Amino acid sequence: MAHDTASATGSQTTPLRELTLRGVIIGGLITLVFTAANVYLGLKVGLTFATSIPAAVISMAVLRKFAGHNIKENNIVQTIASSAGTLSAIIFVLPGLIMVGYWSGFEFWETAAVCAIGGVLGVMYSIPLRRALVTGSDLPYPEGVAAAEVLRVGDDDGDGANHAENAQGLKVILMGGIVSAVMALLAATKAAASSVATYFKVGAGATTMGTSLSMALIGVGHLVGLPVGIAMLVGVVISFFILLPMHTSGLVDGISDITALGDVVDSVFSSEIRFIGVGTMAIAAIWTLIKIAGPIARGISASFASSRQRRAGQVVDVTERDIPFPYVIGAIIVLMIPIAGLLWNFVSGTDIHQHMGVLLVVSVAFTLLVGLIIASVCGYMAGLIGASNSPISSVGIIAVLVASLLIAAVTRGTDAEPLSLVAYTLFTAAIVFGIATISNDNLQDLKTGQLVGATPWKQQVALIIGVLFGSVVIPPILQVMLTGFGFQGMEGAGPDALAAPQAALMSSVASGIFDNSLDWNLILTGVGIGVVLIIIDEVLRKTTDKYSLSPLAVGMGMYLPVSLTVIIPIGAILGKFYDRWAARQERPEFKKRMGTLLATGLIVGESLFGVVNAGIIAAAGGASPLEIFPGGKLSDIVGIILFVAGISLVYFWTRRRASAEN
Repeated sequence: MAHDTASATGSQTTPLRELTLRGVIIGGLITLVFTAANVYLGLKVGLTFATSIPAAVISMAVLRKFAGHNIKENNIVQTIASSAGTLSAIIFVLPGLIMVGYWSGFEFWETAAVCAIGGVLGVMYSIPLRRALVTGSDLPYPEGVAAAEVLRVGDDDGDGANHAENAQGLKVILMGGIVSAVMALLAATKAAASSVATYFKVGAGATTMGTSLSMALIGVGHLVGLPVGIAMLVGVVISFFILLPMHTSGLVDGISDITALGDVVDSVFSSEIRFIGVGTMAIAAIWTLIKIAGPIARGISASFASSRQRRAGQVVDVTERDIPFPYVIGAIIVLMIPIAGLLWNFVSGTDIHQHMGVLLVVSVAFTLLVGLIIASVCGYMAGLIGASNSPISSVGIIAVLVASLLIAAVTRGTDAEPLSLVAYTLFTAAIVFGIATISNDNLQDLKTGQLVGATPWKQQVALIIGVLFGSVVIPPILQVMLTGFGFQGMEGAGPDALAAPQAALMSSVASGIFDNSLDWNLILTGVGIGVVLIIIDEVLRKTTDKYSLSPLAVGMGMYLPVSLTVIIPIGAILGKFYDRWAARQERPEFKKRMGTLLATGLIVGESLFGVVNAGIIAAAGGASPLEIFPGGKLSDIVGIILFVAGISLVYFWTRRRASAEN
């Protein structure tokens, strides 16, 4: 049995300090920066960055100045900062209430309560899932593994061979980080393109193909492995070589201008193909939940057993001590009361107040039951490709779809105004989306904790603290963004209004259901594709030992932009070649770990630059002062050359460094 010790004298052991006041304070301060940056970027371009790894790097740099710091305390700091930073994805829903004209601003306590309650529920739902999806699963959790490697190489408590290996690993991370950050800087200046794409006709239709030039996504691909990469490529083939040409057939006749062709293709992808991808992901998510229902039940049973053992005085390994399950169940049930209060306050005095009873029952039951499903699916997606690359917005769309259908069903035949029902649906979905965002990140953080020997219940408390920090920070930043820029689609929006693309999409989905304008054939087509994929995957798993085709990963490849879905498989292929080389060498495990650390460095460098760049953009008031070059074709050529050269450099350099350590 492993023990939580830092040193020993005779038979005495000294536990490592883990959940400390200074760690909470440092995590809170990092939260302020990361959450603000994520809210701004999410509203501006619809993207947020993963905060776990930058938080781990900053935590190590700060805590090294304090006596008695250790890897577990560092882990708590990054846990707090990452959960708060991830909660900022709530902006993918809440601005929709402004866009549809129902809210005129973000009232602090109401907005903070939505974030806090949804986030804490996300933590609670994640606790029984830890045993099912983290300790009892072989999911790769690429960013969780990367964060653990960062913490390990920064831990200076080792000695001898382990200390030397960590020092070598730190050099590999630094090399990957520097090259990745430089590439991201060049992309920000427009000296080198951040992605390349082209549009072309296929038969009577058209499509697009291209790739991001993100070294971080190469790192993610290296870590997730070839099976996930191949599944995502299958999704690319389905969406971009089959569905897009079919759905653009006849729409591009006579178009020869590449820009006009691109406008048609992009419009069809966002308005039609992504909804097919949503259908595929929805059925794949349901199937995934069915398959992991057994491990979830065993995880809950193990949590109860652990609680009973601790009450009986038995010693339970620190790495198996979750927040006791009766407390988890109690917290989930108790939180339904403030949810009902929030919903009552939202409906009170509106034109749908006469339907308050049935609406509250439906919404509370929806949050209670669908919350666990969404937490399971989001945790599984984070395990597949990492939290920052999970198509969390698709889960939000599914939540909005289901909530809209339920609310429409119970109010059918009444005089309820569609606008009020749309707003109520978005508000309900926002609470559930808080569960989605946090569970998407929490299981990744718990994977990091597992790898560094953390105490789960302490990390779970840190996750709750991070949620509360983020809940206080998000509302005023949202209000500042609304006051300073506004959102596209809202009344009085100016030319500099923020796009908030996910919020706009979810608002249109809810509106489409209540005014019967949503094209259900698209979603049902996706469901049909998903069923076929599920059958293929099951046949492969039953007839072979080494092949599979994850339907959820294929769905991600269908839903996400092609620039994201192509580069991750490329990283997976590079990682496979590197691991094959390592397997033929002396000390293969050491050399394989150096490849993992290189992938980690590629993620770290770009992530840290993302934080800095977000701050620069926000300080400049919306325009990036780093954009000093015009971009264009030359930028594309330079970007491709530098990207290929940079990736070749870091992989050859890592192989040489690993071989030199024989």
